[in-house]
Amino acid sequence: MWFLVLALVMAGIFLGGMKRSFSNGWGAVAQPLLMDYEDRIVAELGTPPDVAKAQALVARLPITLRISGPRVNWDSHPHQPEHGLLRDARPVGEDERWYVRQTADGHRVVFGWAPRVWEQAPRAAGWGTLAALLLLVVGVYAGISRLLRPLIDIREGAERFGRGEFETPIPIRHCDDLGDLAQRINTMAHDIRAMLDAKRTLLLAMSHELRSPLTRARLNAELLPEGGEGAAEREALLRDLGEMRELISDLLESERLASPHAALQREPVDLPALVREVQDELAARGVPMAQAVQLDLAPGLPTPALDRSRVRLLLRNLLDNALRHGAGGAQAPTVSLRPASADRGQDGGGIEIEVRDFGPGVPDEQLLRLAEPFYRPDSARTRSAGGVGLGMYLCRLVAQAHGGRLTLRNAQPGLAVTALLNS
Repeated sequence: MWFLVLALVMAGIFLGGMKRSFSNGWGAVAQPLLMDYEDRIVAELGTPPDVAKAQALVARLPITLRISGPRVNWDSHPHQPEHGLLRDARPVGEDERWYVRQTADGHRVVFGWAPRVWEQAPRAAGWGTLAALLLLVVGVYAGISRLLRPLIDIREGAERFGRGEFETPIPIRHCDDLGDLAQRINTMAHDIRAMLDAKRTLLLAMSHELRSPLTRARLNAELLPEGGEGAAEREALLRDLGEMRELISDLLESERLASPHAALQREPVDLPALVREVQDELAARGVPMAQAVQLDLAPGLPTPALDRSRVRLLLRNLLDNALRHGAGGAQAPTVSLRPASADRGQDGGGIEIEVRDFGPGVPDEQLLRLAEPFYRPDSARTRSAGGVGLGMYLCRLVAQAHGGRLTLRNAQPGLAVTALLNS
């Protein structure tokens, strides 16, 4: 933008300066010569002015003549536009008298330039000079852009590294200070990637090491006799082991999603079919009213590119929460699927998933904290009734990982949770 402004200003200054130079400087130098030349032409025309001589002068010289007086009235270009430097219809000022000559017998001779003078004027030189100036500006812009290109590369590389894309390093274009800076940033990105890989490896190792003892403990608990006096203790032990396994899985998944470098395996997802799969899964686990969940599909529903496993986790948590806390409501929970509206800042590729129950809802002052980790609205609830407080937190992380957000509102009755996912 600044180079464009510079080019326009330079063009304006050039044209204005050339015009002023030719109009003022050239006129001051040529005025005495033209006045003497006009006196000679008037003398050559005679008294009274001879029209034949005037015609010969106009044919020989690039001038126009207009003669007016008591005996002779003649115009060399009566049908042409006025090309003279003086308009004969206006009064003659002090600074314009050198274009007009008076003869001894009272005739008035007005001089001007012939039309062909302007047709043959050397305009190519002026336009060529202007073009050269503009080309100079373009060349300087290209040179400065080449000098600043390493800074642009560093900025783009920093943005890639911030998104967790470490595959493409910053190119080293010059062996100077900027090249050394780019190399150091590449080294830093390599070290960060190594730390992230080590962290991911540690998470996988923790998952394996923690799940293995739990699996063995659950297997041993299942081998205990089902009947008898220890049946209740056996069921309680199995339930606690299951909760510990789910807690470890949720903690590991929340750690992966909370990282800014969470990788999504995007693929086209049929959301209505995925909702029905989650319903069948909850029904198989014995969750009451799972098959009664109503599905509301908006027309023109797209097939977005989402992480299927993460969206499945989001739907399972939202539906499980709605079925647990909406029990005894006026009707079964509903799942609404609709394209993201334009007023939410989407370009048509996003989708909204809303799960609503018809239970008692949540106090307004607790809505903002529902998606916090380990937060449960009712502290008196048992874990079996209220969970550990990671389900809604995971839903928020899934929505954020897809470039969206999670919003909660009291639908009166019930709670409505909307997940905006950007495909």
